[in-house]
Amino acid sequence: MHYALKQGDLIISDLPNFVEICEEGPREGFQIEPSPISTEKKINLIDALSNTGLKNIQVCSFVNPRLVPGWADAEAVVQGFTAKKGINYTGLYFNSRGLERALEYKDKLKLSGSISLAASEGFTKKNLNRSHPENLAAMKKHVSAHLDKKISVSRIGVMAAFGCNYQGDIAPKIVVDTLKEGMSIAEETGAKITIFSLADTMGWAAPYKIESVLGEVRNEWPEIKISLHLHDTRGLAVANAYVALKMGISHFDSTVGGLGGCPFAGQPKAAGNICTEELVLLCEELGIETGVNLDELIEVGRLAEDIVGHQLPGELVHAGSLDAFRRNINL
Repeated sequence: MHYALKQGDLIISDLPNFVEICEEGPREGFQIEPSPISTEKKINLIDALSNTGLKNIQVCSFVNPRLVPGWADAEAVVQGFTAKKGINYTGLYFNSRGLERALEYKDKLKLSGSISLAASEGFTKKNLNRSHPENLAAMKKHVSAHLDKKISVSRIGVMAAFGCNYQGDIAPKIVVDTLKEGMSIAEETGAKITIFSLADTMGWAAPYKIESVLGEVRNEWPEIKISLHLHDTRGLAVANAYVALKMGISHFDSTVGGLGGCPFAGQPKAAGNICTEELVLLCEELGIETGVNLDELIEVGRLAEDIVGHQLPGELVHAGSLDAFRRNINL
């Protein structure tokens, strides 16, 4: 199938029957909070999320604590949360040191490698302190380190895929070219790529950009799944998710309550990721299954708001679910 790329020509494919959500609230959320969040409270949030029906939860970040002090306690958090059968718990890392730290918990965490690139060299420098060529070289070593330890590498992630605070608008062709570089690394190292993760790291996406970027990528690799990591910096995350769902996208990252934000985006007060509750509500209203209990998830959103001590972007924390109102009306 060929996807048109012209702005305004929305491609409508069959909606997916099921959407797989990766909850990143603990990892993404606590890395940007100005006040320290205790290890105990982080563990409480992870354990609460484990009871909502979510099957993928990113619990921590194995990064340099000098750069991201909010995750200086990554090991303690992983040791402390209660793993529930049937849930994939993961941790984020970008280098060999992070991999070694994660390997200490391979019985509790699901380990898989990713080729992490950015469509903006400006963001690569801010986020990883590397030039684009340096990051390509680092990713080759990163993939080889995983494969040497029998850890699969099946994902290519492209940050700043829809625009960048340091570099401006990102053309779809640049995203495709960046993915081609990732595929070259995979071919050279022997990694088998099955999914692309496209991140709107700084909230530059709009529905027509989602359409055009996904269309370009699918024209090049129709057989590879696409996952979206959307930020709600300018209030368009749900609109962007709706367009993606109508194009058949069935994998999304999100954060409970809308926690988080990128500490290297150059926009300290920006909103976090698409709110998990709002994504689940959107799917439910479209008749798409997620396996998530929305009312339970809203309660976790309220817990998250209590933990950080300020109001979060998620509206359902205060409004409640539509089904809750429907039940009351029918009493």
